[in-house]
Amino acid sequence: MQKVRLGYVGAGFMAQAVHLPNFTALPDCEVVALAEMRPQLAQRVAERFGIPRVYTTHSELLLDPDIDAVAVSAHFVHQAQVAEDALRAGKPVYMEKPMALTVERAERMLQAACEGGGRLMVAYMKRYDAGIELAKQIIDDYRQSGELGRLFYLRARCFGGNWTAGNSGTVIGTDEPYPSAPLEVPEWLPERYHQSYTNYLQVFTHNVNLARWLLGAGDDWQVMSADLDDDGFTGVAVLKMGGVRVALETGSLAAHKWDEDTQVYFQRGWVKVTSPSLLLRNACAEVEVYRAGDTPEYLRPFPKDGWSWSFQREAQHFIHCVRTGEPFRSSGEDTVQDVRIFEAIYRKWLGI
Repeated sequence: MQKVRLGYVGAGFMAQAVHLPNFTALPDCEVVALAEMRPQLAQRVAERFGIPRVYTTHSELLLDPDIDAVAVSAHFVHQAQVAEDALRAGKPVYMEKPMALTVERAERMLQAACEGGGRLMVAYMKRYDAGIELAKQIIDDYRQSGELGRLFYLRARCFGGNWTAGNSGTVIGTDEPYPSAPLEVPEWLPERYHQSYTNYLQVFTHNVNLARWLLGAGDDWQVMSADLDDDGFTGVAVLKMGGVRVALETGSLAAHKWDEDTQVYFQRGWVKVTSPSLLLRNACAEVEVYRAGDTPEYLRPFPKDGWSWSFQREAQHFIHCVRTGEPFRSSGEDTVQDVRIFEAIYRKWLGI
């Protein structure tokens, strides 16, 4: 395969500000088609990014024989259905997080992949951040060497703030109405928490996914307790991941920058990563290592590929894996665990 011929579904904010600029810039990728339900927006975005074919629906796009792979960023419910249909059509699929809003939907997507032969990558860009990659390597090395003692705690903290970093001014808008979609939530969830649950999952799924990856926990997790405010968004959840206690601290903060970090504690030191604003280009997470001892020291290593953007690196990863057949780092088979975790957190909180 010389170039991956990509069909993109959705022409909204994330498509324009992040994914289409990255995919169209890759030398081994060609975006050959765009599907968008708003015709004026579809045409203008296609012209901006030089996309030759435009479709109204993803079903039309999936009938295009020239498309090797599909990427989608849309409303949670819409993108889950797009991914499911594309997987059943045998396509490699790149989709924005979260994988789904319910475990039932996520499992249907995996079943569609089994039936059709498609493969799913969920775009958890933190796994592709050069600083976080470096932090994971350091954590893995200390766990193997035992130099800092036992890894006993992970603190995942996210209070938000300004996530666009001023990089939203060039997004095209039209007066066409946003396509409506039902709110798809677990059937056991009380109606008053439908929107709260959706917000909680879609914001903090990054932190849960990252914690599992840093610890190599996979499906080895358990929710121990959940203490949230009545907004269903602010509070603390305590989990065990791979035998390590994990505290998920969440809330909303009005700030000029992004306030998020993940800190892994050993008995004689720690490794901490501080994430930049999500749309701040060419800036990776900052890494801090503290080592105790007779001469305590702080280290602030900088990754070789530090001046890079995690969103661009995840797009590169997807295209590389499509071309080579290598497994995705954030596959659907792995990231279904995040959907299960959030249902479990809310069940614990509500006593259901």
